[in-house]
Amino acid sequence: MSVEAPTAKPAGAAARDLPRDFRGMGAAALFVLLWSTGFIGAKLGVPHADPLTFLALRFVFATALLLCLALATSAPWPRDPRQILHLCVAGVLLHTIYLGGVYVAMSLGVEAGLSALIVSTQPLLVAAMAGLLLGERVSARQWLGLALAVVGVTLVVWRKLEEGIGTPEGVALCLLALCGITAATLYQKRFCGSMDLRSGSVIQYAAAGTAAGLGSLLFEEQRVDWNGELVFALAWLVLLLSLGAVSLLYWLIRRGEASRVSSLFFLVPPVTALVAWPVFGETFGPLALAGMVVTVIGVALVNLEKRGGEANRLKTPS
Repeated sequence: MSVEAPTAKPAGAAARDLPRDFRGMGAAALFVLLWSTGFIGAKLGVPHADPLTFLALRFVFATALLLCLALATSAPWPRDPRQILHLCVAGVLLHTIYLGGVYVAMSLGVEAGLSALIVSTQPLLVAAMAGLLLGERVSARQWLGLALAVVGVTLVVWRKLEEGIGTPEGVALCLLALCGITAATLYQKRFCGSMDLRSGSVIQYAAAGTAAGLGSLLFEEQRVDWNGELVFALAWLVLLLSLGAVSLLYWLIRRGEASRVSSLFFLVPPVTALVAWPVFGETFGPLALAGMVVTVIGVALVNLEKRGGEANRLKTPS
């Protein structure tokens, strides 16, 4: 196999490419920032409503808005009942199990920064499971990243529980959320790879909202204290996360910039922690901070390596 030397671009073409590249980088960074604030919005809204009830409300509004978007842009809809079922399964795993676990964990006192840190290890777990279940090659660098992340998360969780912040049950629910988003990623890759993000998101949110609503009826009292803080949190999560982040993700993928999002996902925990510090007074002591740094390095080892090999693959859906 021959390797051709790269062809130098004319100065004018290179100059024209710079704005496009900066737009792509800026959009990817904005997407990660929006994703990080999702944990803040959840922490802000959960005290005023039962967690699954709050989640069901978010999904109802998100489904309605995304349906309008899909209809306005003439998005194609799946016609195969099996494909619709696959979308529903992936939606329940991703949105109900993942977000439901995070929301209920926060209602039990788990901090936004800690929950973000635990679920941010998802690319590592996906890499390990893909090697076992899908036969994909897992490099020594990826296994090193997985080991570092396990050590880092253990340090943070141990320190937080020692300080009386959160409960073992809450941490277990964050781990359930991690399993949910990991299973959703593998399932979506296997069965939903060709879905249109607009119509597919409508189906997934509708299925997730149904599941969250059923969970609310079975396990909660549907408590909702309507106030300014709850309305702000709900509007933030629906408009900027469910609608804004999904639209931005769709734009990024069409431009071939999805790899930038994947390579920046390891910044979600520190960004969440930085935002949660002034908003909720959440802090990380030296040991917990060291654990976060170790975890971020571990996730970065996997994500930065995947950027070169899988340019159009995104490990964590919104």
